[in-house]
This record gives sequence, structure tokens and C-alpha cells, in this order.
Amino acid sequence: MREIQIGGLVSFTTIDYPGKLAAVLFLVGCPLRCAYCSNPHLIPLHDGEYDPDKVFDWLKSRVGKLEAVVFSGGEALMQGDAVIEYMRRVRELGFAIGLHTNGFYPETLARAADVVDWIGLDYKTIRDKYGTLVGQNIAHDNMMRSLDVWQSTGKNYEVRITCDPRFVTKMDLMEIAQDLHLHGVKNFAIQKYIPHFEEGTNVTTESQRNQFFDDDNLRNTINALFDSVTWRE
Repeated sequence: MREIQIGGLVSFTTIDYPGKLAAVLFLVGCPLRCAYCSNPHLIPLHDGEYDPDKVFDWLKSRVGKLEAVVFSGGEALMQGDAVIEYMRRVRELGFAIGLHTNGFYPETLARAADVVDWIGLDYKTIRDKYGTLVGQNIAHDNMMRSLDVWQSTGKNYEVRITCDPRFVTKMDLMEIAQDLHLHGVKNFAIQKYIPHFEEGTNVTTESQRNQFFDDDNLRNTINALFDSVTWRE
């Protein structure tokens, strides 16, 4: 893939890069098949709907108005050197570069480290459940390698988890939090699962989705493990 393929764009956000006003570019292609994916149309590799040159020209017009550009997906790093080069061009405009990643490509993340300023790394579930949730048995190990790669840079990041009760229990969440604490993670984000494509018998209830946020003991215990915990309801 010689040219970056962009499948979506958010022109303004205050939540996708902590502390900065940002735009988000959603890139096509992802190696995972997460059961709760909110962007399934971005999973297959295909030609993007946005002309990269026109998007770049638009970003030029946002210099001084926005502070950062976040690359999301899909999985942005699936586009390899094409996305790294585009990130470099955007960064030369003066924007901070953020990356939302599932960590499946640690080697590519290492190559991108000099042009990316901050990442949000997705931790899906405990290792034993990873394959069932994402359809890739090596995804957990790759994600942990990506965490090691990024920690070695000394740059800012957060690790976050979406608590789909079909794949994450409160015990699982506690286990993940303790694992990340031992791994030296400082910033952890816990995101409420919002159903988009549930159907048939595989449906969650509001109570199931809220259980992680309604348990004060769980919240307090996890809060004590990190410098910063964000509970995104």
C-alpha cells in the first residue's frame, strides 16, 4: 500500500488526545475481529473515502486552531510505512501526533516512535480470552510487546480497556489492572461498553454494562494502583 488510506475523519475532539484539541483520522484495515467493534466497515483493507492530499491541505488550514492529529482505525499501523510517512508530514506542520492502537504491530510501532508523541494502547481482556474476543491468538503477546516498545521511549501513553461484559468480568478487570501496575503503567482508562451491533441471544443489559462502574470497592482498589485512572461512562 503506497498511499495512506483514510476511511473517516473527525474534525474536532477534546477527548481523543488528553489535554489537546485534536482531529482524528480513521484509517482502513485491521488484523483483529473484535466482537464489539464499532467501526466494522474499516476492518477490510480497501481504498479510503478521503483523498490524503486534500486531508493534508485541510490540516494546513487548521494550524493554530488544533494542537494534535490522532491516527485511529481500524488499526492505523497496518498501513506500515505509508502511515509513518504521513504522520511525519503532519508533524512537520507543528501538530502533536497521537495514535490509537491495538498493539498488533510492535515492530512498526518501534519504527513510528520518533514521529508519534502519545499513544492509547488497547488492552482487550485477559490473555486466555483474547483469541475468542479478537480472533487472533497472538494478539495479546504482540500488545504486551508494543507496551514494552513504547515504555522504552519514555513518551506519554495510556492503556485502556473497553469492558464488554461478555468478555471481561470484574475479576478479569482487577487482574488486568494488577498486571499493568506491575508493568509500570501509570495511566489507565476504563471504558464503558456501548453496544452497536448486538443481536439475537448475545445481548447485554444496562446492568451488566454498568457493573464495573457501580462497584465502589473495585473502583477504589484500581484507582489506588495508578497515578491516573479515567472511568469513561
